[in-house]
Amino acid sequence: MTEAPRISVIIPVLNEASRIRLNLASFEKTTNVEVIVVDGGSQDETVAIAKSLGVQVLSAAAGRDRQMNAGAKVATGDILLFLHADTRLPVGFDAIVRQALAERGTIAGAFELKIDARMRSLRLVEKMVNWRSRFLHLPYGDQAIFLKASVFHEIGGFPNLPIMEDFEFILRLRRLGNITVVPASVLTSARRWQKLGVVKTTFINQVVIIGYFLRVPPSQLVRWYGRFRP
Repeated sequence: MTEAPRISVIIPVLNEASRIRLNLASFEKTTNVEVIVVDGGSQDETVAIAKSLGVQVLSAAAGRDRQMNAGAKVATGDILLFLHADTRLPVGFDAIVRQALAERGTIAGAFELKIDARMRSLRLVEKMVNWRSRFLHLPYGDQAIFLKASVFHEIGGFPNLPIMEDFEFILRLRRLGNITVVPASVLTSARRWQKLGVVKTTFINQVVIIGYFLRVPPSQLVRWYGRFRP
């Protein structure tokens, strides 16, 4: 009997002590899955907590692009899954991922998005995100992007960008094949929407995306993003 493809879950973290334990609990009943936490210089107990739970922990320069690429470099899995520290995968995610990538023509995949709060306005955000992901084949990083390791290395990993690295990564993948959005949801923290408000958060995101399409330098986009945030 052929062993199921090994999955490497790569989690970039920075000061996530309050969330990392709950996040890592998602992997207790998985099969042939390795977890790699890549720390970007946390000043809290993130690293100690991750190590106490028995997962591999690396250090890298801060920045999701650099942290995720560092994790992918040491990963031993046939499949790579990139997970934000404030996002939890659904039960049975490993079987879902393997099945999705076994489909002919599928180059990568991601999950639908569910936000961990009861605000009615966030249900609209979820619908918009899931529509965009499914019909435009444009999932973002908070939807747990996954793909075969061979494809990841073929396209050179995540681009070296201080912002929009997941967006550019998906654009490159779309040229190679289908990006599927599986009918299961990750659960992501509502903290950024709760902190700034749904309207302001959505506005900031759209400004950055439009600026990126208009070829505004990523360094400038980072300054804009920081200026809007409190």
